[in-house]
Amino acid sequence: MITIAIDGPAAAGKGTLSRQIAEAYGFHHLDTGLTYRATAKALLDAGLPLDDEAVAERMALEVELAGLDRSVLSAHAIGEAASKIAVMPAVRRALVEAQRAFSRKEPGTVLDGRDIGTVVCPDAAVKLYVTASPEVRAKRRYDEIVGNGAVADYAAIFDDVKKRDERDMGRADSPLRPADDAHLLDTSEMSIEAAFQAAKSLIDAALIKKI
Repeated sequence: MITIAIDGPAAAGKGTLSRQIAEAYGFHHLDTGLTYRATAKALLDAGLPLDDEAVAERMALEVELAGLDRSVLSAHAIGEAASKIAVMPAVRRALVEAQRAFSRKEPGTVLDGRDIGTVVCPDAAVKLYVTASPEVRAKRRYDEIVGNGAVADYAAIFDDVKKRDERDMGRADSPLRPADDAHLLDTSEMSIEAAFQAAKSLIDAALIKKI
């Protein structure tokens, strides 16, 4: 069993890279951000408050990791709600335990998020920190929205990216930062294929060590 931890800010490419790695190696994949969104959706669906930590914790304990639907959970309203409950220590503890249990699946797992290498799986065999400049990440989000036929405001997206970085990196509980032993992948001027090949060389080396 091998665990690959992938962290980084929004729109850096870690989700795409994580899914590609999992598919290439036949590993299980978990976007840990979706666990917070699933908890938020459960609260919204039940008409429950988003500021009651005990209620949010109860919902977090009931989240089924096998049934996370990215297309449903990507809704903006769910993301806004998730950002409110994600700062609650009890919610984080419940979801981190679920994420750790997932990471022990055979033959291997790929988990991506904000605190995988530092908090969730500090003993992961391979840790990657995938990043890119705020300008590049905002442009990617802009292109994605426009590509889906919607109207987008680049300046507003860029401002949102910077605010989200500040929130993620500045929070007291599990802030976004590279683990001390993480390998940095800056995708600002790197294709997803180049990032995958860089990651693959690190994973292959780790797999050889386990033999």
